[in-house]
Amino acid sequence: MHCPFCNATDTKVIDSRLVGEGHQVRRRRECTECHERFTTFEGAELVMPRVIKRDGTRQPFDEEKLRSGMLKAVEKRPVSIDQIEQAMNKIKSTLRATGEREVPSEMIGNLMMESLIELDKVAYIRFASVYRAFEDVSEFGEAIAKLQK
Repeated sequence: MHCPFCNATDTKVIDSRLVGEGHQVRRRRECTECHERFTTFEGAELVMPRVIKRDGTRQPFDEEKLRSGMLKAVEKRPVSIDQIEQAMNKIKSTLRATGEREVPSEMIGNLMMESLIELDKVAYIRFASVYRAFEDVSEFGEAIAKLQK
């Protein structure tokens, strides 16, 4: 790794520790030339599948889009950021576990609804009403009846 201070190519690792629940390694490094110290983080780069939209277009998986959808659904509900992050990690792991290079957006929406139903039933109904494009009150009733079963 190049030293960020003098751009020398030779640095040595002084200390390594696991961070981020063991998904990342924090390394303290020292430049062998200028003796400055700096920190680097190392993590696995996992390739997410591309998303096939309903109209047939394909686009890269967008984690921020997933997060914003979940945050809108749980807005003003008793759901912690940790719970949201765990749900998102579970969705991403499931998508990677398919082994597919492309997945339909419908699959992501269904995984999101499965996660929300476990987190908060009101958040689930909010998300489902937008995702399923409810047209009238009877569709809300059907979704609520499904929850009560």
